Amino acid sequence: MMSATDAYEAKAKNILKSELKRRGITYAQLAEKLAAFGATENERNLANKISRGSFTAAFFMMCMDAIGANNVNLEA
Repeated sequence: MMSATDAYEAKAKNILKSELKRRGITYAQLAEKLAAFGATENERNLANKISRGSFTAAFFMMCMDAIGANNVNLEA
């Protein structure tokens, strides 16, 4: 049975993955960019975290800042 937040977690995951793909940024490159923000994520951890979709809003915002996404389409 799906929880009340499952659909939103999937949406957040899809938005983040879409923004990475749009910019041609790999998980390894994202890990490097996040390091500048003090995050200690490696490529494998990022792949797992993003595929689960159950990351925090703060993590999502940090990723958006790291990749230079100033506007996000919530229709993804």
